[in-house]
Amino acid sequence: MAFDEMMTADGAPREPYKDYYDWYSQQDPSLLIAKSRDAENIFRKTGITFAVYGHADSSEKLIPFDIVPRVISGGEWRKLAAGIEQRVLALNAFLKDIYHKQEIVKAGRVPRRLIEENDAFLPQMMGFEPPGGVYTHIVGTDIVRTGEDQFYVLEDNARTPSGVSYMLENRETMMQMFPELFYKNRVRRVEDYPQLLRQSLATLAPPGFSGTRPRVAVLTPGIYNSAYYEHSFLADMMGVELVEGSDLRVIDGKVKMRTTRGYEAIDVLYRRVDDDFLDPLTFRPDSALGVPGIMDVYRAGGITIANAPGTGISDDKAIYSYMPEIVEFYTGQKPLLENVPTWRCSEPESLAYVLDNIADLVVKEVHGSGGYGMLVGPTASKKELEDFTAKLRARPANYIAQPTLSLSTVPILVKKGIAPRHVDLRPYVLVSDRVRIMPGGLTRVALKEGSLVVNSSQGGGTKDTWVLED
Repeated sequence: MAFDEMMTADGAPREPYKDYYDWYSQQDPSLLIAKSRDAENIFRKTGITFAVYGHADSSEKLIPFDIVPRVISGGEWRKLAAGIEQRVLALNAFLKDIYHKQEIVKAGRVPRRLIEENDAFLPQMMGFEPPGGVYTHIVGTDIVRTGEDQFYVLEDNARTPSGVSYMLENRETMMQMFPELFYKNRVRRVEDYPQLLRQSLATLAPPGFSGTRPRVAVLTPGIYNSAYYEHSFLADMMGVELVEGSDLRVIDGKVKMRTTRGYEAIDVLYRRVDDDFLDPLTFRPDSALGVPGIMDVYRAGGITIANAPGTGISDDKAIYSYMPEIVEFYTGQKPLLENVPTWRCSEPESLAYVLDNIADLVVKEVHGSGGYGMLVGPTASKKELEDFTAKLRARPANYIAQPTLSLSTVPILVKKGIAPRHVDLRPYVLVSDRVRIMPGGLTRVALKEGSLVVNSSQGGGTKDTWVLED
């Protein structure tokens, strides 16, 4: 039985939801359904869309939005925030270490092959330390809940975490439709994220910067990228330029942007372009999305790139399985937030267990994301189980496996009222001279009854996340 975050087993609302539940109980369901349609119209007019590539229909789609908020108490959030901060600091220390002395490898806590044979590990970053020693400027940590006080980290997103624009638009839409609820429930703010993001990025200007206000820009692959809405939204909200690779060039040892006044230097580049495409002179020579020579400028101290190239190795799900050891190695403390138990299929004993129990497990590609390349054993067909078994036998090191967790549920609005659906949570973290964690984050919800897959590309939706003041 999944843990219901709103209602107890005897049908009473839990403490964080009491004010909301009292309000909901007095509402006309038909009016709430109408409000839900209003929210959809707001999203449609605003242009909040995404695309799913590789499908026959790859047109822009609306992410379904549910108007029933997820509510988290101040006490619950403090525990989560402490664990997230510990984990993010450990990840940054890990990245610094593997690109320098590799003490964790020498100590035998993480296998050398897992670093050196990883496609996301960039030898070009060896011996180089980014401005301020920060590798992971923006992190999205995916959290799942299974009980009253049981939270687990599902995965780390330290490369280019997406979705923060939906967090912000969800909040704005809810405040527009239900202003009275925010006054009554004392909900903590997330609206200042864009300003905090700009401040955080500007704090880490490169050593070569000598002015008073660093110039920040957002680098996008372009309008055909599935997250282009978010790129343009964040640039607009921060008040900075949105640029493509063709807008930039290296001149006199600086990365400069084409303007009506000629080329002007950029100091900090928030890039939403993957490592492989960042610099055709260093990585993929066929890339038209990046800037030729930007890595030379970066290593010479002429620009800050956020997140740093090479951070993608910390997103690897095999690396994830070592996070308890990584946290303890760099902090000297036990993790405050636990990992989901994980079997590394590269290890013969683990592989044997996974093959014997595949129908009960979730199997994931170590580099997978967005719910793709994944098997959910309990809901898979016999043919899917057989196909995945063959994949495991052929390339065991490409997979990890985890138990099928009973994810917590929160209510969504349906025609007959409210109904429970499974959720996860992606809080957003900014790292510069300090760690800033947005109170809440993006709650992703599986809209299909019984489904555990919350990704928008797999039919999931989103909802506003309320962290309450004490």
